[in-house]
Amino acid sequence: MNYRLTLAHINDTHSHFDASLVRLKVQLGQHQFSLAAHTGGYCRIAAQVQQLRKQAQQQAREMLFLHGGDCFHGTLFYNQFKGQANARVLEYLKPDAMVIGNHDIDDGNATLANFISQVSFPVLAANMDLSAEAADKDGALAPLPNLLRFDNATGLGQCLIKPFYDRQMAIIGITLDQMRRVARPDADTEFQPAFATVANTIEHLKQQGIDHIVVLSHLGYDMDKCLAEAVAGISVIVGGHTHTLMGDFNDFGLPCVPYGERINGVPVLHAGKHSEALGIADITFDDSGKVVALNGSSCLLLDRHFMLSGDEPATEQDYRDATEQLHQHPGILWDEQDDQLKAIIDTEFRPALSSMEQQVLAMVPRTLAHTRLPSQRLPHGSEIAPLVSQSMFLAAREHLAQLDFALHNAGGVRQSLEQGQVTLGDIMGRLLPFDLPLVCYQIRGDYLQQLLESAINEATNNSVIGTGAGSFPYTHRLRYFYDGRQPLGERIVKLELLKDNGHWQLVEATALYVGVSTSYTTSGKEGYDALLLANWQQSLEQVTLPGAFIRMLSRDDIPLEPAMPMVNYISHRHS
Repeated sequence: MNYRLTLAHINDTHSHFDASLVRLKVQLGQHQFSLAAHTGGYCRIAAQVQQLRKQAQQQAREMLFLHGGDCFHGTLFYNQFKGQANARVLEYLKPDAMVIGNHDIDDGNATLANFISQVSFPVLAANMDLSAEAADKDGALAPLPNLLRFDNATGLGQCLIKPFYDRQMAIIGITLDQMRRVARPDADTEFQPAFATVANTIEHLKQQGIDHIVVLSHLGYDMDKCLAEAVAGISVIVGGHTHTLMGDFNDFGLPCVPYGERINGVPVLHAGKHSEALGIADITFDDSGKVVALNGSSCLLLDRHFMLSGDEPATEQDYRDATEQLHQHPGILWDEQDDQLKAIIDTEFRPALSSMEQQVLAMVPRTLAHTRLPSQRLPHGSEIAPLVSQSMFLAAREHLAQLDFALHNAGGVRQSLEQGQVTLGDIMGRLLPFDLPLVCYQIRGDYLQQLLESAINEATNNSVIGTGAGSFPYTHRLRYFYDGRQPLGERIVKLELLKDNGHWQLVEATALYVGVSTSYTTSGKEGYDALLLANWQQSLEQVTLPGAFIRMLSRDDIPLEPAMPMVNYISHRHS
């Protein structure tokens, strides 16, 4: 007997309640155009999910709506309300389950506990070990009945069991076991090994006669594929963490991978980032829990009205042809929205943000793209992250004259900076939402080389189990050459420092250099362990990451254009 499931999923929404601007490439005859439109947002997602639920009910088909983690941070809706707005909006959407992401616990357990206490749906983290948590402490997680976590009595992960026709379906939520390296959970919170937790829990479920098993993961695309390869008995993996867009969007110029890519027979599903897309899958299982058919895509939820620009002015026929091309694409849906949810957002939360959204700081002459890793389109990586590093350098040098370089992790910059007006809300809420103080430090050259290689290895999973692409380093006045084909410890083949006289100088192993980073990286997160070997660290509590960038925007003598490339990266992994 076969069992059909309609599955809708989102991940890494990062408080993007509103639709986001997307730029697509469209080929119309002999001309290529850039198509600008808004996509996604919670109101559009809500309308689509309600429609899917209605269709599933009419067809007597089971339906799931899942969130792959990281709903916190990313916009002013989080900065201002610290999870309260997220709880209100997600409770309206009513996902069947959500897994905890690293940014959901980035502000400690109490903020997460407050969020979980305000929602009725299950929040999952089967490998979160709270055995050392004091039950009476403020912000305790263990007493929350809708948090499904690691069960120390059985050594298994708690999971959600739902009726599934004449069977049962289990949903196991699994999150990063290296959480302490990427987030800031309380000291009494541990995370058991993810793969072992899933394997042991599945073995127990199989003994109970439960074969239809969904893993709701916040491990990232690469680790999800490894999980599918390493652990037997998984039916499907629904993931998040790496902002991976799945579907066929290559013709539109969007980086993507095939939707439902199968590893060891197990489909892996992701749906991008920032509420821009909704993953929709029609899945057929056999009676043993194996997926025998899967059709679907991540779907952009686009404006019906859009702008075309190119070398030639767009004609009315070009707009009609572009509309037809979009209509024919299986990964394009339209901008129907839930008006009730829009009213909740507009009346309860948006008024508190309006002044910051209206305060214009600068004009950006062209879009400065952000990507965590170098790519074929951007071989030197992000265009905006080096400017953020430059702003850190300029701000810190006002307090410490003997400063040599700035270093920042890719994940600390959240998105591209679009052409046009830049507001305070754009910086504080979207580009640099982490209000982290800057920290200066003195470090030996060999340790500096070590931390750069370590951070890149983690970002690319090159011979190490990484924590995600967010660790990739971007710099100012520090230029590195990384060759991933070399053995561990020898991949930074050249490291240079730009001196005040304009000349590049090789970094010497035993020489001492002074740098500036954020308090996040200087605490040794995400492969930056070598920063803990610094001779000294000095926190500039009065200078924050977004504050430094805002200050640079106000200067007329600093062009908002990337300087010479600081990243020279050979992506081939060591064999």
